[in-house]
Amino acid sequence: MVKGPTPRQGDLFAQPLGGSSATPQGLPLQEHQLRQWQERLLAFQKPRFAAVAEGRSLAAGQINLLDGAVVGPADTVQRLDPLTLAPQSLQFWRWPEASNTGAALYFVLDRPPHLPGALLLYVGETAQADRRWKGEHDCKSYLAAYGDALQQVGLGSQLSIRFWSDAPVAVRPRRALEQALIRHWLPPFNKETRGRWATPFTAELG
Repeated sequence: MVKGPTPRQGDLFAQPLGGSSATPQGLPLQEHQLRQWQERLLAFQKPRFAAVAEGRSLAAGQINLLDGAVVGPADTVQRLDPLTLAPQSLQFWRWPEASNTGAALYFVLDRPPHLPGALLLYVGETAQADRRWKGEHDCKSYLAAYGDALQQVGLGSQLSIRFWSDAPVAVRPRRALEQALIRHWLPPFNKETRGRWATPFTAELG
């Protein structure tokens, strides 16, 4: 079960919507705070990346699904490796021709040069892969604040978005799979899991 932030975490990282990457006291986030946040996420996700890359299943106690009785999502979660999907620029939706259409699951990742592994920041689903990222989107606000925070302390990032086009066309099973993936990877920019990581960049988004 996804846990909420402790009072100490909330005090340290909570920020007003649209604010800069700063603590509530008005001080900018420090490099060590950002590194620690990233390293905590990496420590959790790295064994999952290794397991899926090697075709291994995690032990039952290491995987949290929305519904353990839903075999389809559980099976897909254990074999779907986001790192094998083609990386695209976050500005893909500006291209003259859409490279992705129809139902899809998508993953936003970072591969920070200073870390020994990738970070899965967001998992989403859409019925129209060529349109979902246009306009307002919670994750886009988090990514902007995330990039700004890293830039201010001189840390690099390599952000990408990756689409899995074998997602179910029907809404209900597609969303069930999305939720299963969220509970497995605990990406910090999904609303279901932000409290788990005390995401420090912008708070109280949708």
